[in-house]
Amino acid sequence: MALVIMLWFLPEKVQAQDDLKVEAYDTLSIEKEPIPNTTAGEFNPGRGFDLYKSKWGSLNLSIYGLLRYTNQLPANQTFTDHLGRTRDIDTRHDIQWHRTFVWASGFFYTPKLRYTVSIWGLASTGQTLIFGNMHYQIHKALRIGAGIGPNLGTRSLQGPWPYFNATDRQMAEEALRPGFTGGFWLTGEPLPRFNYWLFLGNNLSQLGINNTQMTRDLTKSASVWWMPTTGEFGPRGGFGDFEQHEKLATRFGTSYTYARENRSNDISNPTPASTQIRLSDGVYIFETGALADGVTIRNANYQIGAIDLGFKYRGFHLQTEFYRRKLSRFNANGPIPETESEIIDKGYYVQASYSIIKKKLDMYGVYSTLRDQFDRNPWEVAGGLSFFPSGTRSWRVNLHIIRIEKSPAGSTFGYYTAGQSGTTVSIATDLML
Repeated sequence: MALVIMLWFLPEKVQAQDDLKVEAYDTLSIEKEPIPNTTAGEFNPGRGFDLYKSKWGSLNLSIYGLLRYTNQLPANQTFTDHLGRTRDIDTRHDIQWHRTFVWASGFFYTPKLRYTVSIWGLASTGQTLIFGNMHYQIHKALRIGAGIGPNLGTRSLQGPWPYFNATDRQMAEEALRPGFTGGFWLTGEPLPRFNYWLFLGNNLSQLGINNTQMTRDLTKSASVWWMPTTGEFGPRGGFGDFEQHEKLATRFGTSYTYARENRSNDISNPTPASTQIRLSDGVYIFETGALADGVTIRNANYQIGAIDLGFKYRGFHLQTEFYRRKLSRFNANGPIPETESEIIDKGYYVQASYSIIKKKLDMYGVYSTLRDQFDRNPWEVAGGLSFFPSGTRSWRVNLHIIRIEKSPAGSTFGYYTAGQSGTTVSIATDLML
């Protein structure tokens, strides 16, 4: 609040100059570039097509689509969880128009007040959602936003999507990360090349959860990052040096999320409605029997901290991120082992990419792993090629191959099924206009 008051009472000349800078920046973003990257990529449109623009408002339409073939091998698999129980694995072999986004975005009354309405569809789950957010830029150092946004526990939730090396996240991050929910945030650049983002949200993931299933506990998260050499890291801060930086671009960041999470339905139902948190063996923490046979966890503390580092230079990109997740304060309907009263998982990934043919063909490799207290220590090695037929990031054809052991991650929209070991092959193409 003190910061808001200080900015409000800036000298008129300074304030007027800043207003002109903001207006010019936002006008440029409407006409030529995506909305400034202060929201997660999932809610950040591309260039799009201007349908209407006046001094009082604007409307831009942008779309994203992903078509993907996925084959998880071997076809027939089982895995043993940390309690020694054998579970079946439902491997995937399918062709899907996998993900659709349509964004309607622009400003109203003043370029400082921006809005985005998103239509999101996932064919593999049959889900279609409509949601949005709006934000107001008071100053370069302070932008206020509200709506659906990310818990800030990992870097990929803070802008890069869909400019990953492949078309989805890698194993270690997918296993530990938080999700998206309704919330309120503050973000800005208070010092040159230094940014912050603070977020207060409803829960870890609002997907499939309605307001009658939520508790009064709110999530808290924060992220800061520094880009000391160039002050930028490419469009959206995406992976790969498609832009061919002539000067070394650097990014150093750290993130943290805390949540008191609830299973979001009655314990009489063995399958929880809240499915964002998995143990390192891929089992949902709120599933009946997750930590002890017949015992159900009602509530648990979730905390994750991450540190990320990235470098880009002349078509080469090196990216790494380290995670530490802690699950604790379990509220259960029965006893759980003392050794599992607090669960800590540590993980990291390393990714490197290089443009074999400038603005046409990239190659990349990835390694990620978790170190857990169950001594399962899952890992993966992955790599692939991305071809850009139009010479822009807007259209990509991607070949992605993963060798994975004991996957802790699992979803219907990523590359992984919980517990799987073996090889996954994906061929995909996506468009962002």
